[in-house]
Amino acid sequence: MTKFSKREILGGPLLALGAGALGRIPPAAASLSAAERDIARGPFSATPESLKTYRTPDWFRNAKFGIWAHWGPQAVPRQGDWYARFMYVPGHPHYDHHLKTYGHPSEKGYKDLIPLWKAERWNPDALMARYAAAGAKYFVSMGVHHDNFDLWNSKHHRWNAAVMGPKRDVVGAWQTAAKRQGLRFGVSEHLGASYCWSYPNHLYDQFWPKLGVPYDGADPAYADLYHDNRDEPFRNTRESWYTTNPAYHQRWLKRIRDLVDSYQPDLLYSDGGLPFGEVGRTLVAHLYNSSVARTGHLEAVYNCKDSGTGEFYKEGMVQDVERGVLNGINPLPWQTDTSNGDWFYSDNYKYKTPGEILTMLADIVSKNGNMLLNVVLYADGSLPPESDELLTELSAWMAVNAEAIHGTRPWAVYGEGPTEAEAGMFKEQVAFTARDIRFTVKGKALYAITLGEPSTLTEIVSLRTDAPHLQGRVVGVELLGGGPVRFRRTQKALSIDVPGRLPTRHASVFKIHLA
Repeated sequence: MTKFSKREILGGPLLALGAGALGRIPPAAASLSAAERDIARGPFSATPESLKTYRTPDWFRNAKFGIWAHWGPQAVPRQGDWYARFMYVPGHPHYDHHLKTYGHPSEKGYKDLIPLWKAERWNPDALMARYAAAGAKYFVSMGVHHDNFDLWNSKHHRWNAAVMGPKRDVVGAWQTAAKRQGLRFGVSEHLGASYCWSYPNHLYDQFWPKLGVPYDGADPAYADLYHDNRDEPFRNTRESWYTTNPAYHQRWLKRIRDLVDSYQPDLLYSDGGLPFGEVGRTLVAHLYNSSVARTGHLEAVYNCKDSGTGEFYKEGMVQDVERGVLNGINPLPWQTDTSNGDWFYSDNYKYKTPGEILTMLADIVSKNGNMLLNVVLYADGSLPPESDELLTELSAWMAVNAEAIHGTRPWAVYGEGPTEAEAGMFKEQVAFTARDIRFTVKGKALYAITLGEPSTLTEIVSLRTDAPHLQGRVVGVELLGGGPVRFRRTQKALSIDVPGRLPTRHASVFKIHLA
């Protein structure tokens, strides 16, 4: 981790860090831009050059696996993601469901679903204990989704969970539970896209019997929930994901800074590229400087997608890939965000199996990445059977094999085998086999993780006698949870005799001792 002196934190010149220098503390407030005056004093400013000096903290590089609660009022209809938008789009299944279940959106809109989200069976401490047992080293709470409903006791927005719906500070309760389990704590914000995303609620049916009758989003009494812009429809493209209205940029900054200041998260995730240019960089610099000011160390992580604005700085933030992976070993730490089901609970979604989650995790970690996994919750805060089974299976696997994941680093090659995951977002459906192997390393131990159930003999070509990547001799091989196993190393491969009974159901791990 990077440690700063008191002089550096409070305003003196900064020493060089690694290959680059952090520059100087921003000048006196009178000479700062309006955006920079919102930044906590410290080593970072809102310039690209300053943010490029960022280095990912060790805790994130060691964690490898986090769990996310992508949860809120949109879980109530049990129809999945983006309900608050598509319930206002005739022809979409969400519109049809809403009409049949709650009424016409001119009379019963999204605002009327919020009181139905009561979270009456939610026990954050019990859930967090299960998340920790399942191997999570950090936990991320949703702060606000595109629906513009804050899940914390917001100072700037009356539509929040502390006074509506469950009438609890959801973010605060998650944070307390995470700290009790020793997990790092993060928050996600999806507000940036909300200003255009919500556009359909301002419209009306273009057919009888409600032809021309405005939806409830057109009512000025609810403009602070539904937004008051009428000229920026959302097209879900790189160019139109974010509003261009400076007033909304400032509203975003005020709200998300309140989230950061109130909970001092170790991680902040934005759903999209870095929002709003200098305004977004201001928030990131504030997050980093606040982290340094608390302990003298830069411990904060900012995740965003390499899309949306073109303002992604590889050394300034941690790249996130939604439901996908990168190609090969990335030199910088990165993250996949994914879910075991739809983003919000859906009755009609096919869940990932525990085996699919574990093989995807091994593939990601072998390539210097982390997995942030949403574990779907019912609206009442309890676990669907599929999520309950997943946590049980992950706990059993991690109890045996966690050392091959946590605190590891990539080896010289990420793996071998016939199956390659295609790089990019929304490309996570991969059918791995037992011949697909992924490597991680820790000290003098090399871990080989089979992405399918191995047969009586496993051959690892990358570890043959003339392998160019292997430094040292193989002096022993053990199956984690099963003890030492017989092996032979030839010019063809490292051949391992696999016991008839495997200690875990998914992704067996061989620990290869080197000398």
